[in-house]
Amino acid sequence: MERTIEVLHMTVEVKRDFESFTRNIEQALGRFDPALIKDLASAPAEAQKKLEKMAGEEGLMLFDIQDHGALLNIVGSPKKAKQYVVGNPLIAMTMTRHDIRAALYAPLRVLVYEAEDRTTRVEFDQPSSLFGQFDHPEVTSVGRSLDKKLVNLVRKAEEGAGKGAVAG
Repeated sequence: MERTIEVLHMTVEVKRDFESFTRNIEQALGRFDPALIKDLASAPAEAQKKLEKMAGEEGLMLFDIQDHGALLNIVGSPKKAKQYVVGNPLIAMTMTRHDIRAALYAPLRVLVYEAEDRTTRVEFDQPSSLFGQFDHPEVTSVGRSLDKKLVNLVRKAEEGAGKGAVAG
């Protein structure tokens, strides 16, 4: 079976240079520790407590950073571009318990890059449009809350708000 879905793609131009914005967003996010996966089977309550402590701004954590701009060194045209894999397993669980297919989009992907005009841009697919395709009210509701969380995270990193943020 196949079907077409509509996804709302967001592009946000931020008023901060690439280096300070990426430093701020990285400092605002908690860090996911994959070592806790082993605790899920044997001590799920303890794993949940650890996950709660890992969350950063907006309840989100960083799973991975791909320096895609550095990869372009292979073809001799490096750029400033990082892809962030962000989310929270506890938030994802609130969706996947209703529809396991939501796991396809959790965690989320966010791209930060310096455009040709040297402005910093942030791009992501709006979570509610990704998760809304499953036609489950609880899943869609969580997607909408993730829309707000991503926008707030970007705004805070742009403003330099939050713990350890870098000013202007």
